[in-house]
Amino acid sequence: MINYNKAKKILTESKIKIKEEFIDSSESLNRINVSDIYCPVHYPAGTNAAFDGFAINSKETKNLNKNNLQKFKILKTVSAGDNPKLKKVKKFDTVEVMTGAIIPKFFDTIIPIEKIIFYPNSNKKRYIIINEKIKKNQHIRYAGSDYKKKDLIIKKGTIIQSSHIMAFKTLGITKIKVKKKPNILFFSTGNEIFNRKIIKEWQVRNSNSHFIKSLSNNFMFNFIDGGILRDRDENLLKKRIKKSIKSKIDIIITSGAVSAGKYDFVPSVVKTFNLSNFFKGVSIRPGKPILFAKLRKAEKVIFGLPGNPISSSACFRFFVYPYILNILGVKKERPFRAKLKNSFVKRKNVVRFLKAKLSSTNNGILQIEILKGQESFRIKSFVESNVWGFFKDGQSNFKKGELIECYSPIGPNMNIFK
Repeated sequence: MINYNKAKKILTESKIKIKEEFIDSSESLNRINVSDIYCPVHYPAGTNAAFDGFAINSKETKNLNKNNLQKFKILKTVSAGDNPKLKKVKKFDTVEVMTGAIIPKFFDTIIPIEKIIFYPNSNKKRYIIINEKIKKNQHIRYAGSDYKKKDLIIKKGTIIQSSHIMAFKTLGITKIKVKKKPNILFFSTGNEIFNRKIIKEWQVRNSNSHFIKSLSNNFMFNFIDGGILRDRDENLLKKRIKKSIKSKIDIIITSGAVSAGKYDFVPSVVKTFNLSNFFKGVSIRPGKPILFAKLRKAEKVIFGLPGNPISSSACFRFFVYPYILNILGVKKERPFRAKLKNSFVKRKNVVRFLKAKLSSTNNGILQIEILKGQESFRIKSFVESNVWGFFKDGQSNFKKGELIECYSPIGPNMNIFK
């Protein structure tokens, strides 16, 4: 059995290659870009109005006050999407502009509509009257004030979010190059596992495959259900692995049959293959029997997850997730920290992944409460939790108020910490 850090090192050294592809930027949610993406244009493309009002040349108001009024002739109205060009602009001319309208040349400031005095009256709007000095650049959004051409939008290895897609479509980026989604082939194991609604008391409903499949809906992999392997299906598993070597499968995952029981055949089957890296058993709870193998001369890896639902979900979160992020070129995930609400004691040389409830005090301090029911078969506490607490090895006693590393239970923390 190895420690958690050694296991992570082996995962990092066992990286497989994932191909790249061009996709429509509007379809890129949760995909990983393979290069820095730069802005192709200035944004806003043109200097435009940030407010409904009237555009004037501020220099023409330099000497104006309540005793020295000036009428400005209204030439036209320019709305968003209108061509702003004017044939001729004379001194003391103005144009009405709507929010988003391009400001015609010669004008450099906007007076909001609420401050306008019309002449001769509001029913016959031929002029506006100005009786004060107006500052330059009021209520104007200048071209390139948000993004300039060649500005960096996102760095390579970013998990693309809806905000990024908004930027891509706004800035005219229609295609981007991303990593392909890894293909995961998943097997449940055990004579006790069934997909039926009604089962006997000695049978177990298949949940692990459905849990991991659900994660693929908002994460970055394709899920392929390999079905259920029964207790004497070691030869079938071996055939399926051989077949996968020549397929587009990138990662093979089994759930169950990985410990040391009579029918735990996954380790012995995996060891029959030519492997470059391998481990079985890590000093963690839950999930101690976890297995990992990298096939030699093949861009394939195998994870053997324990069968208990919480062990399986914890191992997927803390072994498979980081591995996927690494092969897709995403930077290492960072935990966030919260104060421990209740003290906890564990074995010193074991890493514990604990189901916990994250909350905030009235003055904004994050805190986590370790929930009751940490056994790997208990799903009630998993439902009630909203975070994994990571309790490192090398320490037994964790006191109330101590800062604890926290991880989201359903996906990486990448989008919180950039």
